[in-house]
Amino acid sequence: MPATTLVRVRGGPTMDEADFEGTLVLEQLAEIGRLEDFFDAVDADDVGRAVRLMRRANVDATTIATVVRKMESADGEH
Repeated sequence: MPATTLVRVRGGPTMDEADFEGTLVLEQLAEIGRLEDFFDAVDADDVGRAVRLMRRANVDATTIATVVRKMESADGEH
């Protein structure tokens, strides 16, 4: 899947996967069966839950920090 593939966050606008640091984050969440939970956390602006899910998926700390910054800067734009 190319890094520019678009995904639709349920109930929200189309977001580029790069908003979640490319497909790696999404692939790792999918591997543990928590991709929908992650999107639910993003939809709810629940940064803590998103971080817990990414940690559970073994996403590295630098990438988690980048995703958190992007979530916080979006502040309801998704």
